[in-house]
Order: sequence, then structure tokens, then C-alpha cells
Amino acid sequence: MGQCFPKNANDGEDSDRQVEFAGGNVHLVTTMESWDQKLSEAIKDGKIVIANFSATWCGPCRMIAPLYIELSEKHPSIMFLLIDVDELTEFSTSWDIKATPTFFFLRNGQQIDKLVGANKPELQKKIAGILKSIPSES
Repeated sequence: MGQCFPKNANDGEDSDRQVEFAGGNVHLVTTMESWDQKLSEAIKDGKIVIANFSATWCGPCRMIAPLYIELSEKHPSIMFLLIDVDELTEFSTSWDIKATPTFFFLRNGQQIDKLVGANKPELQKKIAGILKSIPSES
């Protein structure tokens, strides 16, 4: 499915365009501190985290962004994060991001699944599978 490969330069694009990527219950991660804070919060609350490594210049990232926002509103039991690979280059490299978008699914800070590319049906399927694995509070 659609994916972009990293560019070398930012080409002077405004990071303002990132706003269209984050909405609903999607939390924009712009610093290591905010990543650590969100991860700690998710672990404390027992939430699964979906970390979307994305880029403003990536067409497939822009294509899947509205669905990602919609899913964040539909599934408040999951924490949806957005990481701009150009803003947090070293951090993205540490996650071995080779293409965008790349989605990591984390439980207790540990990777449980991964999806590379803007594959809408597969993203929805993985989220549905994760939701089934969460014990319901009744």
C-alpha cells in the first residue's frame, strides 16, 4: 500500500501543516519529554498506544490522517500518538523507520504489532484485533 520514503531535507515546509494530521484524540508528540509522558500515562491507565510515525510531505500520510483521527474519536480506550519523522529525526531513526506512515502498536511500552504504509483496511483490522484482546471492564 501507499508509503513514502524519507527525504533528506525539509525543503523549508511549514510545520503548521502538521495540524491537519492531529485532531480528535490524536496527541502530537514533538519532544522526547512528551513521548515519555504519554507513554507513562498510557501504561498507568492500561491503554494500548498506537504511534503513527508520519511526515507532512508524505501523500499516503495525508491520505490516512482523517481515518486515524476518526479512529481516535471512536476508540477512546486506545491512545493515538503522532510523531513527525522530520521533527524527531533521531527518535524516528531509533525506531528504524524506513517508510511513512509506520504505525507501532504498544502495550506497556512494548511493541505488540506494526503496520507500514497507509493501508486503511489493515489498520482498522489491527485495531479491531487489539480491542478484542483488551479485557472488557464489566
